[in-house]
Amino acid sequence: MPTPPIFDVRDPAFIANPYPAYRFLRANAPVWKSPVGRWFLTRHEDAATMLRDRRFGKDMTEPAALMRRFGPTAMDEPSVVEFSHMMLLRDPPDHTRLRGLVSRAFAARRVEEMRTHIRGMVDKILTRAIPKGGMDVMRDLAFPVPMLVICELLGIPEEDRAGFVHKPAAGAALLNPTPPTRAELDTANAGTLASTAYFEALFERRRREPGDDLISLMVQAEETGDRLSAEELRANVVLLFAAGHETTVNLIGNGVLSLQRHPDQWQALRDDPGLIPNAIEEILRYESPVQAVSRTVMEPLEMNGVALDKGDVLVALVGAVNRDPDVYTDPDRLDVTRKDARMLSFGGGIHFCLGAQLARIEAEVVFEELVRRIPNMRLPEIDAPQWRDNFTLRGLKTLPAVWN
Repeated sequence: MPTPPIFDVRDPAFIANPYPAYRFLRANAPVWKSPVGRWFLTRHEDAATMLRDRRFGKDMTEPAALMRRFGPTAMDEPSVVEFSHMMLLRDPPDHTRLRGLVSRAFAARRVEEMRTHIRGMVDKILTRAIPKGGMDVMRDLAFPVPMLVICELLGIPEEDRAGFVHKPAAGAALLNPTPPTRAELDTANAGTLASTAYFEALFERRRREPGDDLISLMVQAEETGDRLSAEELRANVVLLFAAGHETTVNLIGNGVLSLQRHPDQWQALRDDPGLIPNAIEEILRYESPVQAVSRTVMEPLEMNGVALDKGDVLVALVGAVNRDPDVYTDPDRLDVTRKDARMLSFGGGIHFCLGAQLARIEAEVVFEELVRRIPNMRLPEIDAPQWRDNFTLRGLKTLPAVWN
């Protein structure tokens, strides 16, 4: 096999542009075992099978499974122990029970009703920014909108919300497809302890003063004792809080960058804002805010001619499968008119992202307002943007924008 491009999820150059490595693996080793023992998938068909086939699971309740994923100290790490209680890492019946508790908060009608409120948030932000002639898209727009929306859904008090804005998820490194370093675990553990203290106090407040919010609903379920344990309550509120904004932040930032790098596509949205919903799907495909999702092989099987053993960790490289030429014509080109994107950025199967429709609505509103109110926006650092140092959650640290 020819020498592959660098594949190092901690290398800034790889994070900035992983697509050459993806193309190489897809063509030469579509089911590839990395030096750390994970199997990586780069073809759409294989990834779709992994996401939907029950022979691939996510159950991380057993210590051995956690140690395979996070290293030998897994059971001594507060962040990993909390992670193991999240529905993200559970299979049925626990996953079914946990997801059922929160799914009604993300029902289509309720989420759609938030559109006007989201537009009001975006309007206030842009009204403040426009006279200044510039802003940091990430700091001033992409981060605060999803953060404030999830705070409202969960029921985080207004006086506490400012403390969460611009605060990145401390445990993001646990999602990477390689075992975390000691420094990454320490950061994740510190974040877990801090969030535990805050949310435990909020849970107690909601026990005394329940409201019409998701935390109140989950506290009530925990109090019955048979639907939600205390550990599950804390872990899944933290999960919803992080997942409820992280990917949308990156969807907005990646979308602005991608559209500005393709001026004809930005112009297409200016000419016809009705294309924006389709453009969101194309942005999700082209520059996915989630680059990797994993499963555990539950029984020996073969995939694409490669034998896999029970317990093997399988990682679908979403950014690669979303650009599979067997599925997409001219896959490395951004095309806001592309039909039937069929991207896998929100996962698939029973773990399909609960907040997918909310993320779409937030992004739609942001881009509708941007093309309407700042159509002449430009990015001074468009050729060398500053990517965050996390591979799985692909997003930008900053994104300065200016206009006349």
